Order: sequence, then C-alpha cells, then structure tokens
Amino acid sequence: MNKLTSLLLSFSFILTTACASSSGGTITATDKAAGKASIKEDLSAYRPKYPVAEASTATAVVTPTNHVNDQVAELMTAVSASNKTIRYAQGYRILAYNGSERETVMKLRKAVLYRVPEVKDYLTYTQPNFRLKVGDFFTRIEAQQVLNQITDLMPNAQIVQDQINIIKN
Repeated sequence: MNKLTSLLLSFSFILTTACASSSGGTITATDKAAGKASIKEDLSAYRPKYPVAEASTATAVVTPTNHVNDQVAELMTAVSASNKTIRYAQGYRILAYNGSERETVMKLRKAVLYRVPEVKDYLTYTQPNFRLKVGDFFTRIEAQQVLNQITDLMPNAQIVQDQINIIKN
C-alpha cells in the first residue's frame, strides 16, 4: 500500500510539473482582464537580419531594336485562317433521355426547346434506343447552368463528355 501511494504521488507530481507553463513569455493586461492566459514570446532575437538595399530611382528606358511586327501579323493571319477550318472540339453535352419510347423523347424535346430555345438539341436513334443530347458546351460549368434550368423536366439528366460543334459567327 505504501509503494502504491508513493508511486501515485510521484506520478501526479510528474504530471503537474509537465503541464506547467514555460517561463520567458509575457501575459498581456488584456489577456488578464479577459480571463485568458496566453503567452506571447519575442523571437525577434533569433530571426536573421538582412541589409536593406536602396531602391534606384532612375529607370532605364528600353527601346526595341528588332521589330517583327510584319512577321507577327503574318503568323496571326495564318493561325486565324487555320482556326476557321476547325469545326469540332471536345466539350460537354447534357444527356437528357436514353430510352425506347418515341413519344416520350419527342415531348421532352419540345419541352427543352421551349424552356431553353438558344440551345441546340441532338436526337439520335440507334435501334431500339432514342438518345437526346442537348447543347454544345466548352466547360462543364456552362453545361451545369443549363442543366439547372431543365432539371425539373428530366431529373435523371446528366452531363457527358462529347465532341461538340463549334459555332462560327
């Protein structure tokens, strides 16, 4: 019993001294008033110090020597011409319907065109299924915005990656 008591006392002593706060910090008056005892340590003595370089006030004016404006203009027209020939890109469409009921897909197509007239629809038939995809979107965010507008018409619609048509203006 004596050993157990001395062991318990020594354990409690170690526990209380291990949890004591370290010295070297200061408790501010506002912390005392608030009932908090937060310790703020000053570590500025241990931080490295570097000399501050003076900023130069005179800036040099750089004048271009080899102008390539004509070459850049030719390259830009070539890139523009090649971009005009691109008709397809990887993007997103909304898969609105995938099933075998023709009347359902036609009603759904009319409802989507009525709700979002600026979006193009793509109806395909691969026996025995009809597939209705809606829109040509470059980003998933654009597709999500349209999906939010028509989600009450088709709660099972989902966004799928697909090859989209690029609309030329």
